[in-house]
Amino acid sequence: MSDISLPIDSGFGPIVGRYPRFLILGSMPGSKSLSKQQYYAHPRNAFWPIMATLFNFDHTLDYASRCAVLSQSNVAVWDVLKSCHRPGSLDANIDSDTLIINDFKTFLHEHSSISVLFFNGAKAESIFKQVLPTLTEAQRSAISMRRLPSSSPAHAAMTFEQKLTSWRKAFSCALD
Repeated sequence: MSDISLPIDSGFGPIVGRYPRFLILGSMPGSKSLSKQQYYAHPRNAFWPIMATLFNFDHTLDYASRCAVLSQSNVAVWDVLKSCHRPGSLDANIDSDTLIINDFKTFLHEHSSISVLFFNGAKAESIFKQVLPTLTEAQRSAISMRRLPSSSPAHAAMTFEQKLTSWRKAFSCALD
């Protein structure tokens, strides 16, 4: 059982445009992201360079501009967790007794244009599977799901180029 005096980290609202087709789900923002109040703020996280390559923009644009490009490209970004206790930034340190999962049933109802969920790493996928029973049958059948290699610098088993290749292939298949 968890100590209720542990600090709880709270995530952010989604990056979402009018008609998102894709939803990229992480687990929970890391400490650098929480301090900057920006998704994937760690300078060695490959997320923004991958998105910049896939959607043809400069990854050094200011945060609001990068978010706008994703929204205009029908890509939404969110995290599976609304809040949890996690010392540091590693998903392995997430205290499973403190998980509060975002409301995907409502989100997917409000954004019914989403047809593909991409999980940014294994932890996001495994936690999201806890949500599946709460979704309607129509929501479950309308959405395809795919786990991608984590863009985190902690996932050092793959190079940036290998991660980019996997992400590019997933988006290319989803666009067919």
